[in-house]
Amino acid sequence: MSSLILALDVYERERALEIARETADYLWAIKVNWPLLIGSGLGIIPELKEETGLPVIADLKLADIPNTNRLIASKVFEAGSDYIIAHGFVGSDSVRAVMELGKTIIVVEMSHPGAREFIQPVTDGLIELANQLEPFGVIAPATRPERVSYIRSKLKPGIKVITPGVGAQGGKVGEVLKAGADYIIVGRSIYASDNPRESARRIYEEVKAWS
Repeated sequence: MSSLILALDVYERERALEIARETADYLWAIKVNWPLLIGSGLGIIPELKEETGLPVIADLKLADIPNTNRLIASKVFEAGSDYIIAHGFVGSDSVRAVMELGKTIIVVEMSHPGAREFIQPVTDGLIELANQLEPFGVIAPATRPERVSYIRSKLKPGIKVITPGVGAQGGKVGEVLKAGADYIIVGRSIYASDNPRESARRIYEEVKAWS
């Protein structure tokens, strides 16, 4: 089974479906974020599932009060999303509101440089939150493999480590898998390439070589 997740951060419905069809053979799941949901609507979720047969992760990074998180998550799960990504810093009640509706992935640290300013200093508390709530998985930064290793070492067994930042942001497949990632997320290196299928195949083969 593949450990590769495609971050399909495009606006256009037809382009998204075309890239998904071309790359599906090499993916574990497709991650949709606000650009695609704003550009194409929630209906893109069931369309992607029908076209590929793959799970869809809605990367909403929900970070609101429990009632608002619940209102948003209920519609996204109803649309067919298999997982929703939520921020943990808003507290256990807000995250639990999402988890009560479906499988949830909690952000404990992000991949961009600015994450060092405010999120990384509270990562230990977010790991404790994840261990308490036991979501499907957590988000950790492929751009900093040493942080992936640290987060993995602190998590309860069974909680998956999912790592964005491979490719355009500089994360390396081998380094992040060796650090303990269960899944890697790749976006621009696939969807913005001249040949998305070939790019996905190449990364998939690299993942296999390290697995």
